[in-house]
Amino acid sequence: MSKFSKINLNKQLQNAISDLGFTNQTPIQEQTYSKILGGKDLVGIAQTGTGKTLAYCLPLLQELSYSNQSNPRILILVPTRELVTQVVQSIESLTEYISCRIIGVYGGTNINTQKILLQDGADIVVSTPGRLYDLALCRALQLKGIKKLVIDEVDIMLDLGFRPQLINIFDLLPEKRQNIMFSATMTEEVDTLITSNFNRSEKVQIALSGTPLENISQTKYSVPNYQTKVNLLSYLLRDIEEMKKVLVFVTSKKIADRLFEQLEEFFVSDVVVIHSNKSQNYRFKSIKKFNEGSCRILVATDIIARGLDLDKISHVINFDTPAYPENYMHRIGRTGRAKEKGKSILFFTEREEKYKGYIEHLMKYEITELDFPEHVQISQQLTEEEHRANGKNFYRNIKKEEKNPAFHKKKDKNLKVNDRNKWRRERRAKYKKPKSRGDKGVNRRK
Repeated sequence: MSKFSKINLNKQLQNAISDLGFTNQTPIQEQTYSKILGGKDLVGIAQTGTGKTLAYCLPLLQELSYSNQSNPRILILVPTRELVTQVVQSIESLTEYISCRIIGVYGGTNINTQKILLQDGADIVVSTPGRLYDLALCRALQLKGIKKLVIDEVDIMLDLGFRPQLINIFDLLPEKRQNIMFSATMTEEVDTLITSNFNRSEKVQIALSGTPLENISQTKYSVPNYQTKVNLLSYLLRDIEEMKKVLVFVTSKKIADRLFEQLEEFFVSDVVVIHSNKSQNYRFKSIKKFNEGSCRILVATDIIARGLDLDKISHVINFDTPAYPENYMHRIGRTGRAKEKGKSILFFTEREEKYKGYIEHLMKYEITELDFPEHVQISQQLTEEEHRANGKNFYRNIKKEEKNPAFHKKKDKNLKVNDRNKWRRERRAKYKKPKSRGDKGVNRRK
């Protein structure tokens, strides 16, 4: 493993690296630096937490010379707003001693404010695909000067449905450019995108996505249902000395909100939640609280399983077993970073047992199963989703108990008898002849 001090970096970047406390390169950084610097198209496959952001930032900044042109020369595309902010912060820390204009843009905020920011020009633009395409269409951002294109977390970007925006962006970019892609997995979709849009790209694969990280101890619990999972999670989280900083993953936004409300009863201000339905400010505040240590429990969907740099997480708890085994790898990659020891705990029900099997098959590793704690109450209460999974409609059954479907009185409107002549009677009553005034025989002919 080579040191940063031994590679071809200018003095300003070396000083920034030294200030950040980095000494040795990770394998992905070591194997991609010279290739990116050489101008080759590159696809880097490496696990989450291996330093992919630094792997592409350093060679790009090494080659970036000062310029006062208004159009950006480097474009970095990432899947989420949080990752935009994180990449911008990483580049700003690396350019502490360099004159470099970096702008991050993403959806969910006022586009006019971002148009004004771009008017002063930029060297590097970091963006989500949707907002970048909007800015390019309204000509607030010119892409004709782009020399380097980086697509980070390309597999999750395709999973989120950004393929059409990516294809449209490729059409707006100049043909002569260097393409750099980084991903944690090499899926069929990623391979198709590469072969159909890029020529002669070189692939660097550091580790298979299913390789378990050596510094993460993995355990699992067999749990009968959701409510028992809540009881078990609450029991584990009470050990404050052990559970210092815990990331809890769930499969959906609905479950995230429900679990957050239940945990809030026990841990009050010690727990926060994040998912895509939360506002941008709420998401940033939640991550800030968790990173700063003002709260120790973060409930999240897979939106932050990738890319975000969350420091010193002691435990990752998979409250729900993910259906795709790669997602499990991305989740547990949030702990055990920078050679620190981490712990992962998996909860699985009978219905989720097959997903647990897929995970162990991918890793070629059997997760250690722990005995269920005696002090944790096993609940018989089922959620609406669990009733559905059992082939029962929970709310329909409640309705049937309240009202007997076999014997019931007809409603008043159904007791009415058809009357064919009703309309005739109503018409005669409405249009009856007016009563005459005076002596009826006055005008009678004699």
